[in-house]
Amino acid sequence: MTKTVAGAPGAFTNAQRLRAILGGSAGNLVEWYDWFAYASFSLYFAPIFFPEGDQTSQLLQTAAVFAVGFFARPAGAWLMGLYADRAGRRAAMTASVALMCFGSLVIALVPGHAVIGGAAPAILLVARLLQGLSVGGEYGASATYLSEVAGKARRGFWSSFHYVTLIMGQLLALGVLILLQRTMPADVLGDWGWRIPFFVGAALAVVVFWIRMGLRETESWEKAKASGEPQSQSRLLFLKHPRETLMVMGLTAAGSLSFYAYTTYMQKYLVNSAGFDKNAATEITAGALICFMLAQPLMGWLSDVVGRKRMLIAAFGIGALMAWPVFVGIANAGSPWLAFAFLFGALLVQSAYTSISAVIKAELFPTHVRALGVALPYALANAMFGGTAEYVALWFKSSGVESGFFIYVGALSVVGFLVAIFMRDTKLNSAILED
Repeated sequence: MTKTVAGAPGAFTNAQRLRAILGGSAGNLVEWYDWFAYASFSLYFAPIFFPEGDQTSQLLQTAAVFAVGFFARPAGAWLMGLYADRAGRRAAMTASVALMCFGSLVIALVPGHAVIGGAAPAILLVARLLQGLSVGGEYGASATYLSEVAGKARRGFWSSFHYVTLIMGQLLALGVLILLQRTMPADVLGDWGWRIPFFVGAALAVVVFWIRMGLRETESWEKAKASGEPQSQSRLLFLKHPRETLMVMGLTAAGSLSFYAYTTYMQKYLVNSAGFDKNAATEITAGALICFMLAQPLMGWLSDVVGRKRMLIAAFGIGALMAWPVFVGIANAGSPWLAFAFLFGALLVQSAYTSISAVIKAELFPTHVRALGVALPYALANAMFGGTAEYVALWFKSSGVESGFFIYVGALSVVGFLVAIFMRDTKLNSAILED
């Protein structure tokens, strides 16, 4: 007989808890695969939608669409955050993955500029907005769901799988890219092969939709619903929890900028600034991401031992000092292995934040505004600093002052460091009361 976890009536059994974590994580993986497929394949489809100008100009326009997708995320976070707090975490996660499926299918099918002219980038933009709405809603719902089902003793460890699957989604996108690079001629991949990953993403989203339909709702939400707590409202978040909301925004601004600088933008930096070819850049990025992914559970477990606050101080304090040396080191590395070492070093430091980024936000808010509190301030800061990372980096490069971006990354890490210094340790003062 399966042992029942201690708690209120209806608490998760051990088997149910594991199934919930795996089910929630699988959906998160597919969401982020679809999101990162755009960034991974943009080197190939940029000329299809933006045929004018040199490579930097084409990538700049593609990065602008990437950034616009981020600005749809606050709307998705607001809508799905409210929905998750009112209708349940499972319902919001199911809706978000359905929306992602549709957005990916549109990108897979839209003709290029040579066929329909200016309508091509316009449709690409609309599809990216749909994906932005989806991911904006997914983050808050899935981060809250995993944090609530994880259990007190190992909440840092289990909730770290939220970022494990986020990175796995990016790795899957890179893996598909590497496979196609190895099996397709470059001209075929640039002509139509880049559409394949978006068809794959749409199909995977359909599978996850049915998986999520069978997930169990969290005990925290069920208890809040039964107790008649006030329904989630935007004004409750900003009026009742302004300090927590600003903290989430500060941590996200620093963490998201560094994450996108060292992941999605790094692939372009390795080609455009460090002089590596596209295949080498993809493989360096993929190798560093694999190691980064494996570090997440270890760092999550460490936060259960030493606390969340110390992890954040280390991540942003060391990250501020490393930004300039890492970018300069990669630009002058010459060897793929040396470039990999610099990149993984930066990502390992980042993992002290990324591994607990979901749980620290969830632990700050009470149940009735938790999904909205996790999602909306995160999405706002992510749009402003994460979504614009590639565009800002390429702007600095096109302006002849590429090093300005390195300073920018370091400066935002200082902001994250200051937030960490003044916040409480959420491991010891968690708003998630259920086990």
